Amino acid sequence: MTTDKRDTTITLRVSQSEKLAWQAKADLVGMTLSNLIRQAISRTKTWTAADKSLVKEQTRQIVRIGNNLNQIAKWANTYKSTAEAIEIIQALRLVEQSLTQLSPKPLQPSSSNHSSNSNDVS
Repeated sequence: MTTDKRDTTITLRVSQSEKLAWQAKADLVGMTLSNLIRQAISRTKTWTAADKSLVKEQTRQIVRIGNNLNQIAKWANTYKSTAEAIEIIQALRLVEQSLTQLSPKPLQPSSSNHSSNSNDVS
């Protein structure tokens, strides 16, 4: 934690039931309510504008890929009998698996570092 002297107070309004629940948690682990709140807030990650922007861009790219896949799938279904269409359907399944791995894991909020990946998919 910090070695700075704690000489500043923060006032936080909570309901009586919230305070009692938090105090019970603090008592359960043998710490003060202040320490419990300090530890909880130090583990909390916050969203920044950059994080929101990255998530928005990631979502936009996944949607564009999905739209392109739908167009290719429509073509492949129209021309099912050709060997080329069979190869395309197999490739579509691989891309679908990759997208499935990407989409349920949106970017997590970070506390400081942001990497920018601007691969444009069209």
